[in-house]
Amino acid sequence: MEVYYTFCFLGAVSVFLAFLNQRILRAQTTIAITTGALVLSLVVTGLGKLGLVELRTWVDQLLPLLNLQDILLKGMLGFLLFAGSLHIDLLELRNQKLEISLLVIVGTLISTFVVGALLYWLLLIINMPVAFVYCLLFGALISPTDPIAVLAIMKNLKAPEQVSIQVEGESLFNDGFGIVLFTVIYALAFEGSQPTVPAVAELFATEALGGILLGLVIGGIFHWLICSTDDHSLELLLTLAIPSAGFSLAHILGVSGALAMVVSGIIIGNFTRERGFSRVSQHELDNFWSITEDFLNGLLFLLVGLFLITIDLRPLDYLLMAAGIIIVLLARVLAVGVPFLYLKSRRNYHPYTGRILIWGGLRGSLALALAMSLPAGSAFVQGQDLRYLWVVMTYGVVLFSIVVQGSTIAPLIRRSREFAEPESTVQSS
Repeated sequence: MEVYYTFCFLGAVSVFLAFLNQRILRAQTTIAITTGALVLSLVVTGLGKLGLVELRTWVDQLLPLLNLQDILLKGMLGFLLFAGSLHIDLLELRNQKLEISLLVIVGTLISTFVVGALLYWLLLIINMPVAFVYCLLFGALISPTDPIAVLAIMKNLKAPEQVSIQVEGESLFNDGFGIVLFTVIYALAFEGSQPTVPAVAELFATEALGGILLGLVIGGIFHWLICSTDDHSLELLLTLAIPSAGFSLAHILGVSGALAMVVSGIIIGNFTRERGFSRVSQHELDNFWSITEDFLNGLLFLLVGLFLITIDLRPLDYLLMAAGIIIVLLARVLAVGVPFLYLKSRRNYHPYTGRILIWGGLRGSLALALAMSLPAGSAFVQGQDLRYLWVVMTYGVVLFSIVVQGSTIAPLIRRSREFAEPESTVQSS
């Protein structure tokens, strides 16, 4: 029951922080809760060192029970991705399919290998040599932009539609591709698997294509069920079954639950919304999933705040965090810039597209959950557990991403509204 009570308490705290933010700061909710969780963790840590509050031991015992990586990767992620994809305009997504495909596949691969190479070089310079495959593993877990962070922040900023659909579409789809890439490199690093083309292709087909197919099946079934009833409450309950039972089914079948939820959410949001819901029900659908999304986001980032209490940072850790931030930003510039060298020869884009995509490529709790999923004690660097180093660096990147990038992207988007969006038409050859 202690885990249940903790969830109840953290849920209430997240709502209270959101209320205080709305009354006082009026910042974006995710930024406010993340910053509040950071401040709370620093205060509690400071009080603990002074001997005034002994919370560290309780948190150390509680976190293994909460199992943050499982809560996110096998639970909350399905609800958050489904909620986010409900608002994706399929027509706009189709118009931007080339951009999103290149950002998801080419951009993620570029970022993974650039981060891995630069990190490998940096650690050699400071006399902390690490096998290249472990550096690639960090590149794989930190490269996908986090849909939870991106959607929560972009939703209320009213970015230009062309830019918004690229940022949201990339963040929704590249976590599925990123998790597949992470799984492959993880197998190479810790399981001794051979990187053969057939093995990689089979894993990708099973995870990615299997997830998309399952999403189409789930979306089709629930589209028919919702269209078959006029009961407003039952319609909402049916949508709730998708990210709960549907996401669980994906894990049982061994396919990407993330991609399954995105695909099914797009189906419900674009087809079922118009044909199966009345106007009153559409309003209830939006309100229900908006509230669910906000509550889970707040709870999730408070859980991350609890985790921060357990980290004892050394001077070297601050150097590694700063280096990780710079490396990830450089990789993001290349991950966006290289695809757009080709894309700009085919279409005209909003002048702020590149800047918003680079600075809006936020990392969040998904990266932290992947870092925490690494096995402890499997690899060491000068006596230091590699898992600890990657978690610390991930924490630094995530904190900078949400607090700094998330809080400074709003002025950039406001300036972008001063420019009319160009026609996104393919130039005739």
